[in-house]
Amino acid sequence: MKVLVTGADGFIGSHLVEMLAGEGCEVRALAQYNSFNDWGWLETVDCLADIEVVCGDVRDAGFCRQIASGVDSIFHLAALIAIPYSYQAPSSYVDTNVQGTLNICQAALDCGVGRVVHTSTSEVYGTARYVPIDEKHPLQPQSPYSASKIAADAMAMSFHHSFELPLTIARPFNTYGPRQSARAIIPTIITQIAAGVKEIKLGDVSPTRDFNYVLDTCRGFVQLAQADSAIGEVVNIGSNFEISVAATLAMIKRLMNSDVTYITDQQRLRPKDSEVQRLWCDNGKIQSLTDFAPRYSLEQGLQQTIDWFLQPQNLSRYKANIYNV
Repeated sequence: MKVLVTGADGFIGSHLVEMLAGEGCEVRALAQYNSFNDWGWLETVDCLADIEVVCGDVRDAGFCRQIASGVDSIFHLAALIAIPYSYQAPSSYVDTNVQGTLNICQAALDCGVGRVVHTSTSEVYGTARYVPIDEKHPLQPQSPYSASKIAADAMAMSFHHSFELPLTIARPFNTYGPRQSARAIIPTIITQIAAGVKEIKLGDVSPTRDFNYVLDTCRGFVQLAQADSAIGEVVNIGSNFEISVAATLAMIKRLMNSDVTYITDQQRLRPKDSEVQRLWCDNGKIQSLTDFAPRYSLEQGLQQTIDWFLQPQNLSRYKANIYNV
């Protein structure tokens, strides 16, 4: 099977490329164009010689049509995802997340692509009105980022209803693991501890999250792409386990043998009504559609992540002393 992965140069995308290549797929991997010809995290994957890397931008409709030609399936992960930056540049999120999704869906339709898996996010749910959160939970745009993803999801699903595009919306909860950006809470904690500081800077540690190791998230994507019963469905990918940021910090400290304390950094706090206070995934639907089950406990996944970050060649890519929006 020939597959296209957009956002392949990113955190989840690069792991998904490795998984698909490992299962024998012919992979076309989209990296965002830049004049340095830098392929992001694809530069580090073991399967680089076995995949086709293309550079461009999902904001260009003609380019999307070119890269969708001749593929059987598309995994659409390309997006702007940093919530703090969405406060500064909301129109960029509409251009990439909404228009980019429109371009990919139109390209898939024009090229006769057999399956599209569009990537959503648990942020579209906002602070939980009830837990665990199933796919019927109301959508609440608490940041420009989440608003753009709600719109992107609606655009994607409209192509299924209007044009019978065989599409599934995969809605992963909080994914973590090797290669994740330092803007996310788990790499923020690990890199600051690894830098040897006595006090680490964090935002609000009271919110809860449903953390999922990246290989579990990727396995959910692959299984949804293989399930005909998932066509036309929105499906959560998560662990059905809730933990606070404070408790996650305590677990990482224990695994890293650290006695570090933390201070609240005001610039890391979201606006009051924008912070999502509680996320807890109901993963019953994906389990009913596939044989998905998380293989990594939070402690196992954190240990894998810590071990990766502590390798000097990996840690050197991060600037632990700078707050990355």
